[in-house]
Amino acid sequence: MLKIQMKKSILILGVLALISCSATKTQQTDFNYKEIGKISDSITIQNITILNLFKSQILAHKNSKFDSAMIVKQVYFPHKKLWDSCYAQIFGDQNAKLFNTEKGMIGWNRTLFDKGRTDFIAKTKSITDINVNKLLKTNLDKFNRLVPFQPSAKISLLFTPITGIGFGGCDSQQFAFEINNTSLDVLYTLEKGLPHELNHLVYEKFRNADADKNTALSQTIDEGFACYFTYVFFDEKIPEHEAVENMTKENWEWFVKHEKDIFIKTKPYFSDSSGNNPLLRNDRHKLFPEAPKTLNYWLGYRIVSQYVEKHGKHSWKDIYRLTPKEVLEKSGYEKYIEKL
Repeated sequence: MLKIQMKKSILILGVLALISCSATKTQQTDFNYKEIGKISDSITIQNITILNLFKSQILAHKNSKFDSAMIVKQVYFPHKKLWDSCYAQIFGDQNAKLFNTEKGMIGWNRTLFDKGRTDFIAKTKSITDINVNKLLKTNLDKFNRLVPFQPSAKISLLFTPITGIGFGGCDSQQFAFEINNTSLDVLYTLEKGLPHELNHLVYEKFRNADADKNTALSQTIDEGFACYFTYVFFDEKIPEHEAVENMTKENWEWFVKHEKDIFIKTKPYFSDSSGNNPLLRNDRHKLFPEAPKTLNYWLGYRIVSQYVEKHGKHSWKDIYRLTPKEVLEKSGYEKYIEKL
């Protein structure tokens, strides 16, 4: 009789444990609305505003009835120009109605989490876990202290039904960070991608004044400078390979091993303005089929770092006012390559 009671007790405990585990699992597979509610709607430092549109996209689903008014007032209107002008144009006439009308915005936001909900929850959790309010404020404050020129920018952190922008935009007032873009590492982008992109916005003003702004060399210096600035932003305490496309040490060593060959073989394309050349599109042209990352990011970084090595620790600030050709010439990088 005792054995039977013990078996019953064990069975009951097992059922309770199963129920407990199921409850815990349910909690882990839903949005933490309380923590999400603590995120600021927007953060403004100087002339840079970051809008956390994803917050309202999630909270609109908090109750049993979808809050369509929240989508219009707190997702669509705050950055209407981004939705109307940038997204609607990039994804063509057929998809424009998803972005440039209230009805369209409500429609896809209503069903946004119907598929792949677990991924949305996981990416959102990674944002709440790092205290995104503090991170963004800290990074924006430091950026404004470091850079002698202040950009004006409007950047939205958001979910979208069609990804393609990644972290970028149509101009400084139409910038987006697509949290659900599978090509982006959310934490890396928020921590190290933000300084990178903000530097682009500062340099863009000076770069656009150059007649050769569309050349492959110009784009190479632009990307390399943004990577180098990221290295400076973190007080040179992160590895160089991490500042350049979040490379691994092994990736970096591959580029170092082929450095001379990369410069010699890509130099003929420096003046090309088509955008379709092996320096910018090695993925298409396969000039270096085994290259683990993008050629122009790494090469641009090496040219800029060589300039700073030659002209002094704080000389990176000179680059804002220099043309890409001047950066290359004054860096002495070509002579450095000849000696390799």
